Amino acid sequence: MVHTVLGPVDPAGLGLCDAHDHLFLRSEQLPGQELDDPAAAEAELRAFAALGGGALVQWTPYGMGRRIPDLIALSRATGVHLVAATGLHQAAHYPPGRLRGLDLAALFTAELTGPAGPSGPGGPGRAGLIKVAGGYHGLDAHARRTLTAAAEAHRATGAPIAVHHELGTAAGDVLDLLCDRLGVPPQRVLLGHLNRFPDLRMQREAAASGAYLVLDGPSRAHHATDHHLLDTLVALTEAGHGGQLLLGGDTTTAAARGNPGPAYLLSGLRPRLVRELGERAADGILRANPARAFAW
Repeated sequence: MVHTVLGPVDPAGLGLCDAHDHLFLRSEQLPGQELDDPAAAEAELRAFAALGGGALVQWTPYGMGRRIPDLIALSRATGVHLVAATGLHQAAHYPPGRLRGLDLAALFTAELTGPAGPSGPGGPGRAGLIKVAGGYHGLDAHARRTLTAAAEAHRATGAPIAVHHELGTAAGDVLDLLCDRLGVPPQRVLLGHLNRFPDLRMQREAAASGAYLVLDGPSRAHHATDHHLLDTLVALTEAGHGGQLLLGGDTTTAAARGNPGPAYLLSGLRPRLVRELGERAADGILRANPARAFAW
């Protein structure tokens, strides 16, 4: 099943999916970029649903303003399936001492098997994936600690592990640690932001491992991604990796900053995908692939 904040959903019913986005987010490292407006989030979800959107996966992890109760309320109000994340981002996103003494594997496992955040004992709000992060062209001690805990939580639950790659780098380091050393099947690993480092050889190598590649489109304006995205999707599909591709907006609900929002995946990108790859391939990237990737 795909584990949404309202409960398990048959993967076949997930629908067209924004595989990586943020409705709510808060970090001291991102001043002025807080996402904490439920009304704005609802407007974005309704626009997404009006175009046929069925599901959105929020990659906001533990301690970064996930607002689980609001996700529950928004899913009920809009009919869009919402998947929440446990896990941790890079250490810089947390106040000093915030993570000291935490048993990360136990925390992640608890949020994957029971409510994440303050939704109440026995209530909805279960996390549906583990979000972790690498560093820029490598893994620091925090990343290794977090990835190791994610692998342990995966072994306890089967949940997929989604990885933030800083500017699209260090995919090889992540795969070496998670899959080669810690034994996580690559089919349970989602490599995020790889189009932010538009090296097609690297992307093909990552895809050859069997992991999913989560490409952002469009991402924020300071990332060189949009003008490579269609070429990347076509090249990876032609190389036989079409079944491993996922699309996420990662555009957030901050429309005032000029981001087009999750609806752009369906209004802007999906028609181009259909023209370039055909209806079946476009449907696979936006519907069939997420249904497999997020089911456990």
